[in-house]
Amino acid sequence: MKAIRRFTVRTVLPESLAAVAALAANLRWSWHEPTKALFARIDPQRWEDLDHDPVALLGAVDPARLDELAADSAFMAEAEALRADLTAYLEQPRWYQSLPDAPQRIAYFSPEFGIASAIPQYSGGLGILAGDHLKSASDLGLPLIGVGLFYRAGYFRQAIDRDGWQKESYPLIDPDGLPMQMLREHDGSAVRISLRLPGGDALHARVWQMQVGRVVLLLLDTDIHDNSDELRGVTDRLYGGGGEHRLLQELLLGIGGVRAIKRYVDVTGTPAPEVFHTNEGHAGFLGLERISDLIAEGLSFTEALQVVRAGTLFTTHTPVPAGIDRFDGELIERYFSTDLLPAVSAPDVLALGTEDYEGGDPAVFNMAVMGLRLAQRANGVSKLHGDVSRGMFGALWEGFDQDDVPITSVTNGVHAPTWTDPRMVALAKEKLGTYETSSCDWRSEAVTDADLWAVRRAMREQLVTDARERVTAAWAEQNPGVAAPSWMGELLDPDVLTIGFARRVPTYKRLTLMLHDPDRLRALLTHPERPVQLVIAGKSHPADDSGKALIQKLVQFAADPELRRRIVFLPNYDIGMARLLYPGTDIWLNNPLRPLEACGTSGMKAALNGSLNLSILDGWWNEYYDAENGWAIPTADAAGDGAERDKLEAEAMYDLIEHQIAPRYYDRDAEGLPRRWLQSIRHTLATLSPELSADRMVREYVERLYVPAAHAERAITADDHRPARELAAWKARVAAEWPHVSVTHVESGGVQSPQVGDELKVRAHVQLAGLSPDDVLVEVAFGRARNGDDLVDVRRQPLELAEHELGQPATFVGMVPLARSGSFGYNVRVTPKHALLANPAELGLVAVAH
Repeated sequence: MKAIRRFTVRTVLPESLAAVAALAANLRWSWHEPTKALFARIDPQRWEDLDHDPVALLGAVDPARLDELAADSAFMAEAEALRADLTAYLEQPRWYQSLPDAPQRIAYFSPEFGIASAIPQYSGGLGILAGDHLKSASDLGLPLIGVGLFYRAGYFRQAIDRDGWQKESYPLIDPDGLPMQMLREHDGSAVRISLRLPGGDALHARVWQMQVGRVVLLLLDTDIHDNSDELRGVTDRLYGGGGEHRLLQELLLGIGGVRAIKRYVDVTGTPAPEVFHTNEGHAGFLGLERISDLIAEGLSFTEALQVVRAGTLFTTHTPVPAGIDRFDGELIERYFSTDLLPAVSAPDVLALGTEDYEGGDPAVFNMAVMGLRLAQRANGVSKLHGDVSRGMFGALWEGFDQDDVPITSVTNGVHAPTWTDPRMVALAKEKLGTYETSSCDWRSEAVTDADLWAVRRAMREQLVTDARERVTAAWAEQNPGVAAPSWMGELLDPDVLTIGFARRVPTYKRLTLMLHDPDRLRALLTHPERPVQLVIAGKSHPADDSGKALIQKLVQFAADPELRRRIVFLPNYDIGMARLLYPGTDIWLNNPLRPLEACGTSGMKAALNGSLNLSILDGWWNEYYDAENGWAIPTADAAGDGAERDKLEAEAMYDLIEHQIAPRYYDRDAEGLPRRWLQSIRHTLATLSPELSADRMVREYVERLYVPAAHAERAITADDHRPARELAAWKARVAAEWPHVSVTHVESGGVQSPQVGDELKVRAHVQLAGLSPDDVLVEVAFGRARNGDDLVDVRRQPLELAEHELGQPATFVGMVPLARSGSFGYNVRVTPKHALLANPAELGLVAVAH
């Protein structure tokens, strides 16, 4: 018999165990090993069975055991010490508190957050990145407030049937069983957020709050009685619907999320955010709610837009247009022709997201385009991805070279305390005297090769044990009451070179590239002296049958009796699996189609544990590969077609494994140690650990983007928003006059036979129409001239106003140093200039000499 309804009865701990309750209530336990060790002591087996979930653990433990713990003086002393440590962590100044004029609060919006496996509110890299962002923000002391949605069924649970086909299930999550509390009004009632919808209906949401260290995370939930059955399902699943369902989720995340922050600020009395960070386009509507509020204060739409842009950062994570949410323009018009945002008109909304540029579809509303138009600052998530993004969105800045498109990059990082195995942490503590593995001197002789190899083998053995247990559990689920085959207890070998591959399974990540030549792979797996084993995991989107077919192909290959001890697909990839998989691999494999991997943080997590990477030069690997920290698979970009490219890149991968990786791994000295391999591990740990840390990433966001955004927001709102009004009027005037602005003539001189060290004098005559010289930036752009006179390695130098008579072109002059030999070319460009612009390309207006 099945229950018609289920819920979680929260445990009421005795007052004597208040310290334990406090530790469970704050998600710092998800990355704080001493706190997790305390919970494990309560009931080690249940702690493992419940996937390291302290709330579930405390609810499952027998009351007699709780009484026993309360009487255990050693346990209680440790709990009290950990609570004191948590209190100090929450209250003492950290890195951020040393910064002058930093934002008083930052709002961080994301459709998913991957914090712990016990809280399945993520699907993959975007959510894990968001979770790591919150954790490092907490460690560094940022006054961050996260905003997302609470999905009652999360993403999905994956199983593999007997044919190798992915099957999805959606176990419901009870919020009362999670470490979060309902946000309440001053009178104790639950906070309600409401959005008016077409037809007069309203979408209501309650707000849950989680404490992630020092960071507050607000999650909106529509599964409440105030909503109709249909609207209760808006937050049913992460990425579970399309079309209007997805639009409702994104309206709730953006507009509802800002309203949730306003209620949080009101009921807690804490500062309001100065900076809003949109993690991908899903939350882009947040800017419209803020515009609506500013209009209510007396600003026009255009004036309010200037304020919102100044304090907004947009991060794009996709390198392909297909990865962007796009809605029918008529659907957007229908929703914004209501009382959803009465101060904001539908035409103004459509203008922000319409693809009104060459190559776009004017009938479509593009969430990334809106995100870019609502944010004064934008970034990709690796250097290569920044360049790809500048190309992908370059049509929004017509007339500018790709390098000038105002999208920078901040390479992702991963939260080291979360993703570094406790064995590595213990080794650092014992031999180097620190828990901070990312700042250790891993080349120190205090850590011997034998020490390092012993830890690496222990982590590999840990993975082997976990893989066997997972495969056996999956068998039991598929075949209840039938004993698992004996070979499952012999799956994998802790002394064999182990290659890991785990990620989402869209086709561009090429899960099955390793199967391109099955006989070649078979030979690698079964080599008599230098065998290789593969541990693979990943989920395909429920609607992606092409991705599911890739999984099926791989599972069927791995079922071969000759191979099944050397290659395994582990179902239901999640944080819990990943924390053992990354450290347990010797090689982390990544073989996407370049440049379609925006960053790819799984290889970062492996590297933090001393694994070496084998990857296409894409994402983060493109900027960090140095020939000692792993191997680069040559990219066959020039191949005639996709099949030829796959063939060439697969063959290169096989060659690297067979002729370089396996020989180095199995090359042992008299002590049984692979000295050359260990040299690469030490190098990887020493050089990559600091660079791949999310602490480095968050510091970059603060220094390069959050602080400038806060300063811009303060400047534009000063004196009752007077600068915003002036900027809006100035932009309108510049836009009206710009069609008449031109570079009428350019002269140069000062050199007869140019040689290095000379200076070229440039004089440019610019027709300013109705603008003044102060309204423009005139620059000479110079560099190497290639075929077609295209400039590369471009540098720019401002030209100064020399003379300007009313009604006549203005003259600007300057000197260009000839600092290098070879071909040389130059041009002159004019862009709008204003103190409140963050970038010369911001308005998308440019005039160049012809």
